[in-house]
Amino acid sequence: MTDKKTERLARFICECDNIVFFGGAGVSTESGIPDFRSADGLYNRRDVRFDGYEPEYLLSHECLVNEPRVFFEFYRQKLDCRNIKPNAAHYALAELEKLGKLRAVITQNIDGLHQAAGSKNVFEIHGTTAENYCMRCGRKYPADHIFICGEDIPHCECGGVIRCDVTLYGEQLPEKAVEGAVDAISHADMLIIGGTSLSVYPAASYVKYFRGKYLAVINRDHLPLRFPEDRSVQINAPIGEVLSETMDAVRRYLAE
Repeated sequence: MTDKKTERLARFICECDNIVFFGGAGVSTESGIPDFRSADGLYNRRDVRFDGYEPEYLLSHECLVNEPRVFFEFYRQKLDCRNIKPNAAHYALAELEKLGKLRAVITQNIDGLHQAAGSKNVFEIHGTTAENYCMRCGRKYPADHIFICGEDIPHCECGGVIRCDVTLYGEQLPEKAVEGAVDAISHADMLIIGGTSLSVYPAASYVKYFRGKYLAVINRDHLPLRFPEDRSVQINAPIGEVLSETMDAVRRYLAE
């Protein structure tokens, strides 16, 4: 693979104690979760049951309110993350946090896999499927409630509709998570961008707040980011493979 580049990435990591990771769908594809916009992604998979619906509509506040049966059928079929396990990328990032290197994970994913791998400081800027709540009274419900409740449209005891805590199209991103993400990036001495094409806004715009020393990009496709070559590294390969190899080098350097 890219031995020289992963060695360089490892040396950058060893120099820093305030690293922030900003990740997207590519972080979870190695766990079997499809991304959204690639050729094989969720948005390009046509399903007869949802023929005539645009994916953005099926994951919108408008659909939830106006056609809740359609919304929950799509959600149950396409966004069930309950049996998905973290992959090497998630575990590598959790290890970096335990080593005192990684201060925050900022994720555009909604699957909760970073926490499942052991990461503690995670900003989920698109929400999460791991939590549900009543739209009327705010009561919290466990992650699997929508799947096991037995109702086409899940209802709370108060009569309100129970929904996932995912930020849908047409909704504002969670303010607390956004503020935490921007603050973490703006104070980081190293930013690692992984598994994202930086095409989803406003989330992708948060990287502009980075003013630190080192920038690393791990993504299948090249990202045209402007940063001094001597303080950056870009690796176009599967992120789990890259971070596994990088962590081998990090452990070696830290033991020297």
